[in-house]
Amino acid sequence: MGSFGIAARAAAVALGALAATPAGAQVVKIGVVDTFSGPQASFGEYTDKGFRLYIKLHQKDLPPGVSIELIERDDGGPNPDRAKQLAQELVTRDQVNLLAGAAFTPIGIAVASVADEAKIPFVITNAASAVVTAKSQYAVRFSFTVQQSNVALGSWAAKHYKTAYTLVSDYTPGWDTEQTFIKAFQAGGGTVLGSVRVPIQESDFTPYLQRVKDAKPNVLLVFVPGGRSSTVVMKSFADLGLNKTTKLVGPGESILPDDELPNMGDTVLGAITVSHYSAAATRPANRAFVAAWKKEYGADTTPNFVGVAAWDGMDAIFQAIKAQNGKLDPDKTLDILRHYASANSPRGPIAIDPATRDIVQNEYLREVRKVDGRLENVEIQTIATAVKADGTSGPAETTP
Repeated sequence: MGSFGIAARAAAVALGALAATPAGAQVVKIGVVDTFSGPQASFGEYTDKGFRLYIKLHQKDLPPGVSIELIERDDGGPNPDRAKQLAQELVTRDQVNLLAGAAFTPIGIAVASVADEAKIPFVITNAASAVVTAKSQYAVRFSFTVQQSNVALGSWAAKHYKTAYTLVSDYTPGWDTEQTFIKAFQAGGGTVLGSVRVPIQESDFTPYLQRVKDAKPNVLLVFVPGGRSSTVVMKSFADLGLNKTTKLVGPGESILPDDELPNMGDTVLGAITVSHYSAAATRPANRAFVAAWKKEYGADTTPNFVGVAAWDGMDAIFQAIKAQNGKLDPDKTLDILRHYASANSPRGPIAIDPATRDIVQNEYLREVRKVDGRLENVEIQTIATAVKADGTSGPAETTP
């Protein structure tokens, strides 16, 4: 992983037509505000890779004379004020047709406010708090909400364990995770022994995990922002010997992202997560996606939940471009995006609920296992199907 560098991100990257754009050609500009530097730089990196890979493989499907230009900006992550300023510049100076990205909820909210004011669509590739899409009628989320995985996880955990403890990062998605899991766990008959919230930039989890160890719960729910923090908390969990006494569970994109598994070691074997995606999934569409990713970026690289959200988001953008022959009207584009559906995403069947502009998708129970000498998040059960943003299962609303 690693940072792409702020200076590198400040330059516009032309994709679709790699040569000079001929006179009269139609260029669709996508302004991306994401985290490309600092400890969470992998969010921007994987968003960029997912977008670029899809465009490279499908640019031939664009209408004649139409190309795509990604204009990427680094929010320094997370810095909502900077993100809002960057989004405003993309709209007013660069005149982008769409906004995209947002690694974190505060960034998503900041960019959503600009999208609403400018009345242009905003394709969210991460920011997982339920509140984000409510901040702008032009925001469409292709990632997930924390409720989707944690309602299913809390219900499952209550069937297997009597007591639980929760440890979450102290910001909106962490609060949502804590509250959603606790509600589902208690509804299933479980008892929560305690909860602790950790500063989002914390790098030493040992004091907080010691509280967990002292409480002696059967199961520990963990939520952190992902990226490097996932590996840090998992190693601290093992260093305290908690992996021998307490079952660790959590949303997969938070504590056991596929791209971080090689850094964690065998102490995470057997850890259980619920997520909408695993790179180890055997679905034909996912095998093709992973193979294309490794061919493009190297055999040792692995796509994660951010990369697949960017892939699917770009698929929806392509649908909008093709339907309008490259001449995008913001409201028509929004209508196409919020009615998007795919039976062949790498993560399985997905759709956007037009009423909420949020993703509807399956949730999978995953266990870390060693496959051919590599740690993988093996999907062992489809735990819920057609899960809405609030965590309930059922088809998306079909009314406009």
